Amino acid sequence: MPSPLTFAVPKGRILDEALPVMAAAGVVPEDAFHDKSNRSLTFATTREDMALIRVRAFDVATFVAHGAAQIGIVGSDVVEEFAYSDLYAPVDLQIGHCHLAVAEPADGIAVTDRVSHLRIATKYPNITRRHFEARGIQAECVKLNGAMEIAPSLGLASRIVDLVSTGQTLKTNGLVETAHIMDITARLIVNRAALKTDARIAELVEAFRATRAAADKAA
Repeated sequence: MPSPLTFAVPKGRILDEALPVMAAAGVVPEDAFHDKSNRSLTFATTREDMALIRVRAFDVATFVAHGAAQIGIVGSDVVEEFAYSDLYAPVDLQIGHCHLAVAEPADGIAVTDRVSHLRIATKYPNITRRHFEARGIQAECVKLNGAMEIAPSLGLASRIVDLVSTGQTLKTNGLVETAHIMDITARLIVNRAALKTDARIAELVEAFRATRAAADKAA
């Protein structure tokens, strides 16, 4: 028997959209996976040689990059933030659409071109620093994993960099988007070494490509 494969999927916003795409490519989790009260992290699939792990989005990239999982699905924001050399993102799944943006309080928008240093709350310090460095601004990043929107009102940072979908959360917290950094979609990611040494990974990549192509044709 070949060694088992581990497929990493993210908790949260992308997963519901990813499941039909995965099923079309032949990756179907066991029934227990769909039980919202189930706190397990590892699940069987209809493939005897594959298990699923359900972890935080940033951890999906880490597991795949280090070979603990061979394949996974995660947003392009995570791929861009970590830029692991052992991570390859061969398929844009065109799901999980949103974008990464800079936001700040609506009642006191600052003039960015007159400042040289900003404190910014974000869980994307690498992307954030690159964005502002390109504009001649030093970004002091305060790393937060949630509750980003309250950071300006509490004086923790003057701006935030976070994912934006409808913009309603920003509005509710008195913030407005002031810069669009990048568009985000979910990507199929694979471990480079596993892709080279295990034919099953290449087959899965082609299955996901075919699924995406069929969806594009039907659209």
